[in-house]
Amino acid sequence: MSKSLEERIASLNWASLHQSLDEVGYVKLSTLLDRNECEKIINMYDQSPYFRSTTNMKRYCFGKGEYKYFQAPLPHVLHELRTHFYPQLATAANRWLNHLGKDTIYPADHKEFLNQCHQKEQVRSTPLILKYEEGGYNCLHQDLYGEIYFPFQVLFALNQREKDYTGRQSVLVEQRPRAQSRGHVITLEQGEALIFPTNHRPVLGTRGYYKTTLRHGVSTITSGTRYGLGIIFHDAQ
Repeated sequence: MSKSLEERIASLNWASLHQSLDEVGYVKLSTLLDRNECEKIINMYDQSPYFRSTTNMKRYCFGKGEYKYFQAPLPHVLHELRTHFYPQLATAANRWLNHLGKDTIYPADHKEFLNQCHQKEQVRSTPLILKYEEGGYNCLHQDLYGEIYFPFQVLFALNQREKDYTGRQSVLVEQRPRAQSRGHVITLEQGEALIFPTNHRPVLGTRGYYKTTLRHGVSTITSGTRYGLGIIFHDAQ
């Protein structure tokens, strides 16, 4: 792709994306990373200097697979994604707070938000790369990591469905008060992304807005190896 990541993110139809976030709580983006960019990120996986820690998901009953947290300073592509997605998503985050009768708290600049994290001793970087092999999956969970968290995160598919792997859909489960939970299943192609809530979202009901809780996970990989990239905007304790 000839455009920079900043230009690609800025050129998205944000009016439509904000509407989707408000109406259904998540949005799927068409291809934002090209194949070469995806492959470069995958190739980082076995290069230990890029990472601060590795987690075996089965060991902690998180699922079956492995993920690695990138070490700060982040690789350029991750820094660009984090920096340039943040302002639009901060606008949505503050709007959601207003819907729930709360004051806005998210600054327009990502660096300023990270400073707030660091003041609470949340200083460890959180963007991560995930690897699932046949039989792998990720249990429903939330990525909070401390007192301060950002209400959105972005997940990218890094390799090709039906070629490199089969199975594996993103799963969102929304717990509604005094009602049964609602599930969403989203399929991503290479370079596509999913923006979704980290913790909860406001929903407009007959008596105004109320809050629902969301958890996310990954369904089972039936063959091959699947890589994903998670962009989390807050740092961890």
